Amino acid sequence: MSKNVQDLQEELQKLVDNGPRLDEDQANVLKVAACLLAATAVKQARNKTLRNDRRKKSVWVREWLLNRDKYGMYEKLMKHLEQGDVKSFRNFVRMDPGMFNQMVEDLKPLIQKKRTNWRKPLPAGLKLAITLRYLATGNSYKSLAYGFRVAPNTIVSIVSDVCQAIYDKYSETAFKFPTTTEEWKKVAQDFSGKWNFQHCCGCIDGKHVRIIAPPHSGSQYYNYKGYFSIIMLALVDAQYKFMYVDVGAYGADSDAGIFRECGLYHALENGAAGLPPSEPLPGGDVDVPYFIVGDDAFALRDYMMKPHSKREMTAAERIFNYRLSRARRTVENAFGILANRYFITQFTQLHLYCN
Repeated sequence: MSKNVQDLQEELQKLVDNGPRLDEDQANVLKVAACLLAATAVKQARNKTLRNDRRKKSVWVREWLLNRDKYGMYEKLMKHLEQGDVKSFRNFVRMDPGMFNQMVEDLKPLIQKKRTNWRKPLPAGLKLAITLRYLATGNSYKSLAYGFRVAPNTIVSIVSDVCQAIYDKYSETAFKFPTTTEEWKKVAQDFSGKWNFQHCCGCIDGKHVRIIAPPHSGSQYYNYKGYFSIIMLALVDAQYKFMYVDVGAYGADSDAGIFRECGLYHALENGAAGLPPSEPLPGGDVDVPYFIVGDDAFALRDYMMKPHSKREMTAAERIFNYRLSRARRTVENAFGILANRYFITQFTQLHLYCN
């Protein structure tokens, strides 16, 4: 393909002169093939020339980015808030200064780049502040760029890298999934004391997170609410804390279908989750299993409790539904707290990067 048109024509003539005798039609076909090959070679050569002649950058870095130390929100605003208005600092990044500084120290080995002869790297604290502000507000990268004075194309990689570092560093400690009978009973005691519902070991539900549909995904991510999303399936305790999370299922899938494909379902089905053995309820003499609570979309199992769904219910059934709903709303409240603290899960359409 790198040969020019003249070389291809010479090879064609040699093939016609030295090869087997060709009739006129065969010779014409061979000439057409050679012309197509030559046209392809010419087109590739022109594309290569265009790439080489690509317009050079007008500036190495824009002047307003160079004034980051004087006017950037991390260098000026956050330092001022940390010293004089802790409440506003907490509102800005959704955490106290002490926790923010601790996260900077923990994540610095993962997100801090080495200094080079060309330029000094961005501070780890600046990267964390940009990411937390993006998660808290859902602002566009360009909006964050003008505030923090960091180029938008740099913020794209910063947010991705810092989020991955946060997950790698804290995933094992942030989610306390019970593994022993005693830990499950502690969760059940919290539900009993706070929500007056016995033997409940957690509440499960799914939340839709808006995304921009990936290319060629069709309607896989289009949910019944009328927008594209991925689903976050979560198990929550009585204190609104997430014990188990499964993220990334198609928005068109149902909560029950996602549950049947997650690791929690298989652990419960195989008896490997460690739920306590059945015991009588307080004041009773009939053994009742320990369970998790879901809505009407989930199938009834020994380990899964759901409300009565029939229209005409007795007084006892209505009271049971009321008590179950009091316990189950913890997962709804947990989603609400998460969305209110980090608007990215509520209003912003996320770009979903798929391999």
